[in-house]
Amino acid sequence: MTDTVTDMLPPIGWVQKYRLRLKRRRLLWRSFRSRHQLSCLNDQTTQIGRGAILAFTTLRNEITRLPWYFRHYRALGVDHFLIVDNGSDDGSVDYLRDQPDVSLWQTDASYRASRYGLDWLTWLQMRFGNGHWTLMVDADELLIYPTYNSNSLHDLTETLNRQERTAFGALLLDLYPKGPLGAQDYNPESDPTDVLNWFDSGPYRSRRQAPLGNLWVQGGARERMFFSDRPRHSPTLNKIPLVRWSRRFAYVNSCHSALPRHLNAFYDGPGGTAPSGVLLHTKFLPEVVAKSKTEKTRRQHFHDPDQFATYYDAIGNQPDMWTPDSVRYTGWAQLLQLGLMSEIMWEKHESNASD
Repeated sequence: MTDTVTDMLPPIGWVQKYRLRLKRRRLLWRSFRSRHQLSCLNDQTTQIGRGAILAFTTLRNEITRLPWYFRHYRALGVDHFLIVDNGSDDGSVDYLRDQPDVSLWQTDASYRASRYGLDWLTWLQMRFGNGHWTLMVDADELLIYPTYNSNSLHDLTETLNRQERTAFGALLLDLYPKGPLGAQDYNPESDPTDVLNWFDSGPYRSRRQAPLGNLWVQGGARERMFFSDRPRHSPTLNKIPLVRWSRRFAYVNSCHSALPRHLNAFYDGPGGTAPSGVLLHTKFLPEVVAKSKTEKTRRQHFHDPDQFATYYDAIGNQPDMWTPDSVRYTGWAQLLQLGLMSEIMWEKHESNASD
């Protein structure tokens, strides 16, 4: 299976292979060094058993999203959460301390200088994730896949293991409300898709990049609304959030790309044939307007924050992202039919076959 998947990647020479090996070692080394920036507030990692599925998240001021984040991923089958808090002051830390299945670290170090939290999470993956299926998601991302409501992450990873797949990709799908941003009411205990129930079904474009062989998917609602005059700067929408982790692995850019490069071959984008899911992106909850003003000042997102000042300003103007071409979100079957996720050929033990 791996050889067939790797055939999808553009070939590279031995010099590039050597450079990528060095790059991976540098990323692992800087992640190892970043451990000194983390203070452990609640270590419950002794709960992690063999075969546990682990979720890794870094966050700041996400108290309104955390109740549904946990409800969603616990129902999906995550066994333990390893979370880095980056200086929250909204009650998130106290909330996280009270969770029975959370190990919590905190840091006030620069999010941008840590590769947007990637150094911290890679260290935790190195230390606790080796040999486990690990899920790396933001607090505003909800992973779904075909029949996710009846097939848990344990069912999914069992199927991937049987098919000799090491990773599982997903499209980051922006959900948005109808009406001006920030004008809606939201109960943190409720499903965000009750408020954010529209999306763009396309267009999405994708291509593979050398030398990593990672897919680059762009398009959708944020490009239409905020980057129509510079589409090459629009957000990257491909992710590889679920990986059977090895301490030799490293994400390169968020979880858009990874090393070794064969991990990038397991996702072939919208309309592809590889098993895949969708990350429902709940960025545009009502709080996004105030958060955009704060993040513009903090300058912790994006390599060159000045290039994206107009993006934050545009959100602050509370635009209505809805158009007559917007599609109302109804569930995973709709996204499968639209080609935004791909079918999974389930392979489970006979004892689970009727589940």
